[in-house]
Amino acid sequence: MKLVKMSLVAAMVMGASAFAIDNVKVDGDAKLYYGTNNVGTAKLFNNGANSFADTALRLGVTGDLMKGVSFGVTGYAVSTLGLENNLVGNTWTNAHSGAGANVGTNGWIGEMWMAGTLGKTTAKVGRMSLDTPLAFSETWSVVPNTFEAAVLINQDIPDTTLIGAWVGSSNGADVAHPGAAPVADKDNMLRDNAMFGTFASHGAYAAAVVNNSLKFLTAQAWYYNVVNVADAYWLQADWDCLLVKNVKVGVQYADMSPKNLGTTLAGTTHDSSAYAAKVGYEGVKNLKVSVAYSSTDKNGGLAVQNVATGNGGSGQSKLYTEAFWNYGYVGAPGAKSYNLTAEYNAGIAQFGLYYTDASVKAGTATVSSGMTEAAVTASKDFGPLNATLAYFSTNPDTANTLNAGKRYDSALAMFKVKF
Repeated sequence: MKLVKMSLVAAMVMGASAFAIDNVKVDGDAKLYYGTNNVGTAKLFNNGANSFADTALRLGVTGDLMKGVSFGVTGYAVSTLGLENNLVGNTWTNAHSGAGANVGTNGWIGEMWMAGTLGKTTAKVGRMSLDTPLAFSETWSVVPNTFEAAVLINQDIPDTTLIGAWVGSSNGADVAHPGAAPVADKDNMLRDNAMFGTFASHGAYAAAVVNNSLKFLTAQAWYYNVVNVADAYWLQADWDCLLVKNVKVGVQYADMSPKNLGTTLAGTTHDSSAYAAKVGYEGVKNLKVSVAYSSTDKNGGLAVQNVATGNGGSGQSKLYTEAFWNYGYVGAPGAKSYNLTAEYNAGIAQFGLYYTDASVKAGTATVSSGMTEAAVTASKDFGPLNATLAYFSTNPDTANTLNAGKRYDSALAMFKVKF
């Protein structure tokens, strides 16, 4: 008799009919991501440390256990397929097992949750993705970070959503937990081997109100208590301009107040605040353009960015001015940034043009340690296959240690097959 090994996801799918699980849905995707740059003396598309690649597999299943009760499980696996010893010198993510030239494959359960709905109230508990302004799952990389949390959502008040959440654990390299790559990864997002552990210092609480009583306006207010790290809030309003057709306007304000940090983030004492504004126009068919500006407090102790990733200040920010690739600048203390974006669906492909300028002068600095970034992208679906190509130029300011303040170019190729 042969021994058959079966994944948890596959077992749940096969057992669905036996346990009368309804509405079972299975989906997933396979990715191949490649990137390269010419930082320093390196050349584009070589097999050195400036080139990086990864493959990833995602498989998920959701279903209803009974009326009002649902579940979801998502598994992830990453492998370089040996590319780090041939075409590239680095991995894209540090979610791998092993180290150095022996970097290996790894697999983990990124989501495993149950949700129950009674009336207009839904409770969701377990391992899951989150999307909030200051703590969220970043989806731009080959695999995302996820959380172990409990979320309560209520919609009894007309046009209003109330949200409460407790986040206890995550696998992101958060404000209190760095990730050290087995080979110098490029996303700086996950902890070693995508292992889960305590979120920040002792977890976090969050509460929010989202309202669109005025149909042209969506307003949201978020409060966070990241235990022993910071209290924070985020205010945002986005609306369709009634005076000028097809114009959309948005404003944001955030504040992060460090507390009881001890040695976790020694020396971080000043509040970090930020504001941003954005104006967009969508009056031309298939074309979207926008301009945005943001400013952060120069004496801030924490970056206004995702506190769940990018330990050391390189996490993605929800500020309107966030760059295409170079995260960690627009939310940094003392940053004044603007962003120009144009996206056009030409039929044959979707094209994007992005320009970000971030001047960063924290504290008493007189010389900027920021950068400018100009990017062009092209994306096309071929049935279940999506192919995205990007080319961008980064010009670090003179006080920026990146590439000794000299301009460099980068290229990305990202392929994803859905099934």
